Amino acid sequence: MVFRSFLNEWTFSEIIFYCSKYSTSTMQRILHVALAILFISCSRTPSTQTTESVPEVPVVKVFRQNTELTTGYVANIKAVRNTEIRSRVHGFLERVLVDEGKYVQAGQPLFQLSTGEYRIAVAKAEALLASANAEAKTAELEMERVSALVEKNVITNTERELAKAKIQMAQARINEAKASLEEAKLKMEYTLIKAPFAGIVNKIPLRLGSLIEEGTLLTTLSDVSAVFAYFNVSENDYLRFNAEKNTPEKDNDAVDLILSDGKFFSEKGIIETMEGEFDESTGAIAFRARFPNPGAVLKHGATGKIMLTSHEAGALLIPQKSVFEIQDRYFVYVVDKNGKITQRAIVPKVRLEQYYVVASGLQEGELIVYEGTQNLRNGNSIKMREVSASEKLTDTAGR
Repeated sequence: MVFRSFLNEWTFSEIIFYCSKYSTSTMQRILHVALAILFISCSRTPSTQTTESVPEVPVVKVFRQNTELTTGYVANIKAVRNTEIRSRVHGFLERVLVDEGKYVQAGQPLFQLSTGEYRIAVAKAEALLASANAEAKTAELEMERVSALVEKNVITNTERELAKAKIQMAQARINEAKASLEEAKLKMEYTLIKAPFAGIVNKIPLRLGSLIEEGTLLTTLSDVSAVFAYFNVSENDYLRFNAEKNTPEKDNDAVDLILSDGKFFSEKGIIETMEGEFDESTGAIAFRARFPNPGAVLKHGATGKIMLTSHEAGALLIPQKSVFEIQDRYFVYVVDKNGKITQRAIVPKVRLEQYYVVASGLQEGELIVYEGTQNLRNGNSIKMREVSASEKLTDTAGR
């Protein structure tokens, strides 16, 4: 201990000077001991982790389990029928027969336009038809007179042919007058705008007295007795869905809908159809699901999230607590049989509420640190305390 203290406080040259005061044999013994202590001190490296500092850390085995993977997709909700109500004739808006947001039946009147000019048009068409009928009657009488004269050889048969042509011309005028009358009556009917189907009246931008041109938008009508939910699915998810489409586990393509407030919609939907090609820019394909809509809770233009469920046989699972991120990469600490931990990168496939499904980076049965990774460093040793994480999973991704 004396020599150690001595070595800590003096340089090697000072040790030589100090030993020179003694005899040669004594100095040699002192130098031998000093050099031995110096050699031992220099060869010893400080330890980063003593036996007393080895922590006890919970570890868990990587395990496999059949589970359901549920992925959420942003959905746009559309009414099964959503139609613009436009005027087919011009006129002034005389009456608005419904209010915004009201439910109407098919054929129920919505708007009334001015009818004055159309009543006049109908009257003119009726007069033209009466005139055409009178001309036809005159032509028929002329035909009878000419036929009698031809039979008596008073006039030639050419006169009878001319009379027949006049009858045909009169009949054509009758047909033209009838068409004009039908057109006038039809335009008259168009002044009363009716609902083409049962639904909810949306915003009415115009008010009484507004001048309406042909094609002017009066409102829109939405049939929300059922709704469509449109969402885009990646190619991998599409292939997984298609592979499971006719399996016993698949409940007739049933899907759930989460509303914007985070709550599940009361009714389940059915995937009815999908597009025939993938979008080259996104690599996704559009699906359409149909949902019943009792009480008209869902509205045209709303948004939500479709939850598409697939079954994963033998999914490789690890707890979320075991995973930590470094620069957008995912890591875990793998523990060997001696308790030494090694940092390893993994690739998650999907995240459940408490677990990750691992795509690559781990093998079944390997031990990993369960929690407390923030207090560990790569290469540390730990005392292992194994915990079980293979309980049944009831959680699904995105819920």
